[in-house]
Amino acid sequence: MQNKPQITFQNVDRSEFIEKDILKKTEQLTRLHPEVMACHVVVDAPHKGMHKGQIYEVHLNLKIPGNDIAVTREPGVNHAHEDIYVAIRDSFNAARRILKSRAGKNHDRVSKGPSIKDI
Repeated sequence: MQNKPQITFQNVDRSEFIEKDILKKTEQLTRLHPEVMACHVVVDAPHKGMHKGQIYEVHLNLKIPGNDIAVTREPGVNHAHEDIYVAIRDSFNAARRILKSRAGKNHDRVSKGPSIKDI
């Protein structure tokens, strides 16, 4: 990746542990698809005033040559997303699936480096 990932917290206190987890997952995405040029991650708790059952949303915007990829995980009533790390994991898993499908369609462009099956 050309630039360090940008991480934005909305309605959530900034956390060094969350940032490290996001940076680790971003690095894994760039190993999967080396042409990722930029990444912006937004961690949001849109219903911050709730006392119980806080559900997190994580949005990713990836820039790759010729495309921008937007992943929005708005879980609705998925109580698993009361854990911020689960919400982050699910968003990055969705991004990974999208990058794998695009790599399959553009096999010649991504053939430099390890194959997706090797990762």
